[in-house]
Amino acid sequence: MQLPSQQGATAEATTTSLFGSIAGDNPYFQAGFGLMGVGVGITALRRGAVLASVALRRRLLVTLEINNKDRAYDWFLAWLAHHQRTTRRPVWAHSHQLSVETAYAQHKNGSADVLFRLVAGPGVHWLKYRGAWMQVKRERETRAMQLASGTPWETVTLTALSRDRALFPPLLAEARDAALRGQEGRLVVHTAWGVEWRPFGLPRRKRPLRSVVLAPGVAERIAEDVRAFLVRREWYADRGIPYRRGYLLHGPPGSGKSSFIQALAGSLSYDICLLNLSERGLTDDKLNYLLSNAPERSFILIEDVDAAFNKRVQASEDGYQSSVTFSGFLNALDGVASGEERIIFLTTNHIDRLDPALIRPGRVDLAALVDDAVPEQATTLFTNFYGNGQAGGDASDQVELLGRQMEEIVRAGIKEGRRISMAALQGTFIRHDAKDAIALTRELLSTQP
Repeated sequence: MQLPSQQGATAEATTTSLFGSIAGDNPYFQAGFGLMGVGVGITALRRGAVLASVALRRRLLVTLEINNKDRAYDWFLAWLAHHQRTTRRPVWAHSHQLSVETAYAQHKNGSADVLFRLVAGPGVHWLKYRGAWMQVKRERETRAMQLASGTPWETVTLTALSRDRALFPPLLAEARDAALRGQEGRLVVHTAWGVEWRPFGLPRRKRPLRSVVLAPGVAERIAEDVRAFLVRREWYADRGIPYRRGYLLHGPPGSGKSSFIQALAGSLSYDICLLNLSERGLTDDKLNYLLSNAPERSFILIEDVDAAFNKRVQASEDGYQSSVTFSGFLNALDGVASGEERIIFLTTNHIDRLDPALIRPGRVDLAALVDDAVPEQATTLFTNFYGNGQAGGDASDQVELLGRQMEEIVRAGIKEGRRISMAALQGTFIRHDAKDAIALTRELLSTQP
């Protein structure tokens, strides 16, 4: 008879012998245990490699992120496009993923201007800057949109070695300088894109203010008023007056209203924000946002405002009615939520069609008539074109004599109730010499109704 201790030892030995027979003699168990060990080892190695890669990237690489709400975003994309066109490099380093940026402007005569610019598209690109290679990754978030503009969020991420991180500031500065250099001495025209102002096309050469000839005293009066407004910011603030100014230029077509505004903006180093009230998708809220967030140092130009509203009802030639209401337009000009630090120019061919509520002081602070040519205007324009004996070989005294003839022709036409636009005179002067221009001007005035 076995004692209890002997019985326990016998059971333990039996269990050990049973486990040994299973583990040692069973090939399936051995294979499973081995595979599990290999799997655990591979997982550990993979996790270790990921951690090592992250640690290595943190120590050896540095990234710079630029989102599309930052001004440097457009500057960098434009600089990158120029860099790729002008820099020789291996073919594999070129960008094969491109995006097109289209600038579109519809004119009232039905014509349109369209400009295309190719920039780096979403994807991975490579850049060599001052001998250092950088990875450029442009990403677009399509599942989330900007609430204000409805455009997707985008980012550009630059990745370089940590030793090259000092190259980021000069690269961005170079992109900024290139963008500003392209606009230096030029006029930038912005158009509304959703609720954002975007430059349209390339910057334009500034037009000299003296090249736009208005009736005596008109140009000087408007320019003096604008300059006086620009230096009275503190005066407005001290008296609690909203710092904004509105101008209305009215007169027949071709009298030089838009040309003068463009020349005035150029003389003051201002840009122009062109706004079309009949644009599809434009609402009262978007209009208010656009007027309140115009680029600094810019004129807001709304042309042919009489064609946008007729008897306080939105109207357009094709029958389309936008969502901008007359009351919403007035509130955007000088309502509680309207912005400050802005200059608005309105133009119209028919001031009698404008509602008195629109042209009251506070919304229109200065109204000026830009009419058809008067004798002094015609003479000044004539001498500007043909002065210094440049046209037809005429001497200066001959040009002066012909200029007096031009003045008498226009004065006689006005007495008979006939007028001629400055645009018509300019078109005549461009195509003909001085003597022929005199004869053609007399003929044009004689055929006027």
